[in-house]
Amino acid sequence: MSKRKHTRYGRDAPAAAAGMKRSWVALSDPNVFSVLLADGYRPLCECPEVQMCIGIYADLISAMPIHLMRNTEKGDIRVRDELARKLDITPARHLTRATLMHAVVSGMLETGNQVTVPVYHGEYLDRLIPLPPQEVAFRADPSNAEDYVITWRGKELLPDEVLHFPLNPDPNRPWQGRGFLFAARDIVRSLRQANATRQKLQESPAPSLVVKVDGLTEEFASASGRRQLREQYLDANENGEPWFIPAEAFSLEQVKPLSIQDLAIKDNLELDKRAIAALFGVPAFLVGIGEFRQDEYQHFLSTRVMAVARVIEQVMTRTLLWSPDLYVRMNARSLFNYSLQDLISVGKEMVDRAAMRRNEWRDWMGMPPDPAMDEMYLLENYLPVNKLADQKKLEGGDDHEKPAPADQDDHGGAADP
Repeated sequence: MSKRKHTRYGRDAPAAAAGMKRSWVALSDPNVFSVLLADGYRPLCECPEVQMCIGIYADLISAMPIHLMRNTEKGDIRVRDELARKLDITPARHLTRATLMHAVVSGMLETGNQVTVPVYHGEYLDRLIPLPPQEVAFRADPSNAEDYVITWRGKELLPDEVLHFPLNPDPNRPWQGRGFLFAARDIVRSLRQANATRQKLQESPAPSLVVKVDGLTEEFASASGRRQLREQYLDANENGEPWFIPAEAFSLEQVKPLSIQDLAIKDNLELDKRAIAALFGVPAFLVGIGEFRQDEYQHFLSTRVMAVARVIEQVMTRTLLWSPDLYVRMNARSLFNYSLQDLISVGKEMVDRAAMRRNEWRDWMGMPPDPAMDEMYLLENYLPVNKLADQKKLEGGDDHEKPAPADQDDHGGAADP
């Protein structure tokens, strides 16, 4: 019998290799944290208050139309072509502009970075594919501080090949965003503890009655005896029936158990919610604290929401557009809720000053255009602009106000020589 030659891998090597492969597939699963750590770990973005703030940004920005603009000598005009339709209506095969922007904004706020891969059909943009933030990693180039590489599923992507949307840049790596959650760990931990305490109090509240019993009785000495006393005297067959207890052996006192108000959980929750809202720049009333204020909401739209929208505009313009006179603009006017009276008064002022046509005014009001209202008017009597010079008051008045000729008297006859 010959001696078996020892090799690096024995007979069990293929099985071990297969096991390693299965382990790799399991670790690459998106739910790996919940599988390995069960309920002991939850990402910061799963906090309800954090989700509310992220959802507010995502809902508002996803509702903004994306316009393709062109610079001209007489001002910027909107371009309506297939590329504009691709960006605003059909950016992907199974996504609309609203769903794509919701995914982009959510990734930016949760992780600080969102990467979207553009796919081209020849020289034309075919679709935009948003990548899950958990599958994307960033690696700096040690030889050049300005360059970095994006890793996704084992593939390396260059920054010029993708749409990389960073939020709140890292001072050490300006090309990589940090988001807001890096500074919210302690606040989120406090919110989770307060919610857990409140839930425990609601699930198993403390009893509100204390029964004093003579401790010298034999029944009170054992658990079965106490159970028998409770069934005999305190348990009623029907709800609302009175209890009959001996006055010498029992004494009942009603006590107030610890409530959420006693533990100051409500106050702590409000403070933590305000802190989370302030961290994201969201008005507190949007997360359920305080009352609605119109001026605060308008300021939030014009500053914080538009700051995130500007990042999206600039990244899409830099990566997708080659022409130097084209750029992407997100229409912010759709976010502001103007009242009907405001639209009427502003439109009237602009129409009176020939700054807009009446059909444009009707479009603000959600009304269809009228062929008779496409001409531009001016002044209080609404003259067409091209007939402003024909006004009689600019020619010296009406015919009966013109002075008589020098060779006629007041009665139409010839004047004396």
